[in-house]
Amino acid sequence: MNKIATIEAALEHIQDGCTLMFGGFGGVGNPPTLIQGILDKGVKDLILIGNDTGFPHIGIGQLITAGRAKKVIASHIGSNPNAGRLMTEGKLEVEFSPQGTLAERVRAGGVGLGGIFVDVGMGTIAEEGKEKITIGGKEYLVEPALTAEVAIVHARKADPFGNLVYDKSARNFNPLVAMAGTFTIAEVDEIVPLGELDPECIVTPGAFVDMIIPSQGVNWKWAWE
Repeated sequence: MNKIATIEAALEHIQDGCTLMFGGFGGVGNPPTLIQGILDKGVKDLILIGNDTGFPHIGIGQLITAGRAKKVIASHIGSNPNAGRLMTEGKLEVEFSPQGTLAERVRAGGVGLGGIFVDVGMGTIAEEGKEKITIGGKEYLVEPALTAEVAIVHARKADPFGNLVYDKSARNFNPLVAMAGTFTIAEVDEIVPLGELDPECIVTPGAFVDMIIPSQGVNWKWAWE
């Protein structure tokens, strides 16, 4: 099955108010063409799920800056002052989850689990309102799994079936996110013929990917440049 499509076709799946999960870490591994497409389309009231809110004008942070999100589930927002400002003003709901816990919640969603049990946050404000469970005499917090209507990821290479290979540390959250979307769109730098990818190098099997679009490349300047 050939899953290669256009950015226009991909954006048909991303509507106002949808839950959108994204790969990336500080902008690295965010899918730039998809994010620009969402901005250009004017999609709003998004529920964003990912590691962070990028920087003000880098990666997913552009959607925050443009006021397109109503809620974010992330491990931190410190690199994007606009996220903090909007949260303080009551214009952006933010749910914080420790980075490792967040990763496992996404993984749990991707493999069909209901949630995970963690002891991180016990005895702190992080446990407020959360269900607890005792296993082997030890108490844990119940952290629900995370899924999304649409997941967007960025990969280095793909074949027409959607098998993905990532670029070094830009891999980060992308493989987990790819599993947790009801509909997963992969933006890729290079599309190669079937059989060209080394099976031992494939990280995300095509079974998790519904659509592939060619990337137009990063269109922002990195904060450290």
